[in-house]
Amino acid sequence: MPTYEYCCEDCGDFTAYRPIAIRNDPCICPYCGKASERVILSAPTLATMSSTNRIAHATNERAAHAPKTSAEHHATHRHGPGCGCGSGISRSTVKSPDGAKTFPTKRPWMISH
Repeated sequence: MPTYEYCCEDCGDFTAYRPIAIRNDPCICPYCGKASERVILSAPTLATMSSTNRIAHATNERAAHAPKTSAEHHATHRHGPGCGCGSGISRSTVKSPDGAKTFPTKRPWMISH
């Protein structure tokens, strides 16, 4: 159910869970019981969204205007030795002084890509 913000003249602003159909109707202040008008201080949020979906939405929102820098990505994304994603030096490939590649841990008939 969405949460909306209301402002009581005496107590200040508060949030309330309300159905969309009655979002603009006055809401009773939980502190003094006075009818309070809806105010828009921030966008409505959904309280029943799973934490996985909330995290995915937050990640997508961040990616839309502020993607991670390469330094941020490497700080949070750890790679195992020889993972092959291009983030580090492969330990299974050795270059000889003349520039030829050798694969001491691989089968000799395998071709590098």
